[in-house]
Amino acid sequence: MQGKKTYQEKLFNQFQLSDRVPETNFYRRLKEVLHLDFLYKQTKHFYGESGQKSIDPVVFFKLCLVGYLENIISDRGLIDHASMRLDILYFLGYDIDEELPWHSTVSRTRQLFPEEVFEGVFTHVLEMCVRQGMVKGSTQAIDSAPVKALVTDEYAFAKA
Repeated sequence: MQGKKTYQEKLFNQFQLSDRVPETNFYRRLKEVLHLDFLYKQTKHFYGESGQKSIDPVVFFKLCLVGYLENIISDRGLIDHASMRLDILYFLGYDIDEELPWHSTVSRTRQLFPEEVFEGVFTHVLEMCVRQGMVKGSTQAIDSAPVKALVTDEYAFAKA
C-alpha cells in the first residue's frame, strides 16, 4: 500500500535539541571542548555602560568560527545558514524557537574589535582543539599566486 506523508504542524511540541544532534557531530564535540568564557573579560572594555545589550561576545566569536568553518563570508548568509542547522544552533547555545542575532548586529560587532582580538581568539581556539585531539595534520598548504617583481633602484616592489 502506498503511503502518503501529510504535514501537520504541532501547536505544542516536546523537543530537545541535544537529542537531535549526534554525539559524534563536529559542532557537538566542539561545544564540549570550546570554553570561551575568557572573552567576557577580554572584550568588556569595548562596550559602553548604557544602551541596549549587544550580542554575547561568545556567541559572536562562535558565529565567526562557524563562518570560517563553513566558508561563509556574508553575515546575512551566515545567520540564514546557522538558523537552519540544528547542530550549529546547539553549538551557539540557541534553541529552535530563539531568534539569532540580526546580521547587521554581527557586522557592527565585527567592526568593534581590533584584529589582535580576532587573532588571539583564533589561536586560543586552535590550541584547545589540538589539546583535545580534534585537529591533526601532516600536510601544510600555502595559498599563493605568482607575482612579478619590479626592481627600481635598490628596492623591489610587487607588481600585480
